[in-house]
Amino acid sequence: MRLLFQGDSITDAGRNRDDLHDLGHGYPLYAAKFIKEAFPDADIEFIDKGISGDQTNDLVARLEEDFVNLQPDMVSIMIGINDTWHHASDKSWIPNEVFEERYRTVLNALKERTNAKIVIIEPFLIPIEDKLFFREDLDPKIQIVRKLAREYADVFIPTDGLLASAFIGNDPLAFAADGVHPTAYGAEFIGKLYLDYTKELIASLI
Repeated sequence: MRLLFQGDSITDAGRNRDDLHDLGHGYPLYAAKFIKEAFPDADIEFIDKGISGDQTNDLVARLEEDFVNLQPDMVSIMIGINDTWHHASDKSWIPNEVFEERYRTVLNALKERTNAKIVIIEPFLIPIEDKLFFREDLDPKIQIVRKLAREYADVFIPTDGLLASAFIGNDPLAFAADGVHPTAYGAEFIGKLYLDYTKELIASLI
């Protein structure tokens, strides 16, 4: 079974891009660890193709090489925070319909040109003062991701909401000090969510 992690810096997490199987130090590393512990006899190939700074248009640009050509059995996608962040300084937000069209292009290609099961992980924002205004653009885009998940996903992980729940009685910045990039604690938390939400799907594929 070939499992592909896709996304931006949260997925990239400092991986060695010369090594297809290097998982960096983010949630893919922890997800793979928990999956291997849950399925010790399974032959699972983990591939991380997240690229720091990527937006939805970047995923479209590398659809052929980094999605279709790999023919994964299962692919997870976490994308969207940079579609907001990279346009936040002057609030030149990407229109929501453009964001949706780009994301849908990726999902359609996966449905039509691979046999991959699709896991969609919604983007999230940790409440930190200098980025709270991101919500005016990010929140509608999270709703778009949720809509697309209802159409395309085999599994949906509502990360933004689950993190909000985890903050109760905890320091939100323990999960991501800059509001976006997970700490080791935050990455492990997301990695555990990954197993919890995908274990039935994985069991059906191995």
